[in-house]
Amino acid sequence: MNIKPLFDRVVIKNLETETTTKSGIVLPGTAKEKPQMAEVLAVGPGGVVDGKEVKMQVKAGQHVIYSKYAGTEVKVDGEEVIIVRQSDILAVVE
Repeated sequence: MNIKPLFDRVVIKNLETETTTKSGIVLPGTAKEKPQMAEVLAVGPGGVVDGKEVKMQVKAGQHVIYSKYAGTEVKVDGEEVIIVRQSDILAVVE
């Protein structure tokens, strides 16, 4: 995949969620909530956005938690990714 985000955009891919609960109940696809944890695939260069200097805080390869309904879902080379603004990323998971 070769996708380069612009300005303060970040390309992320959702991490797979478990399909069973701790008690062993298997969840069907319709009962699962949209995951909020993802891996960063690509990061834009930052720069001036809306009149403010934006410095990028995330790097490719990091796992992040992002806002529930943030971003735009796109299919690139058969792979589903989400393009979000850096401000929609809530935390980096270490």
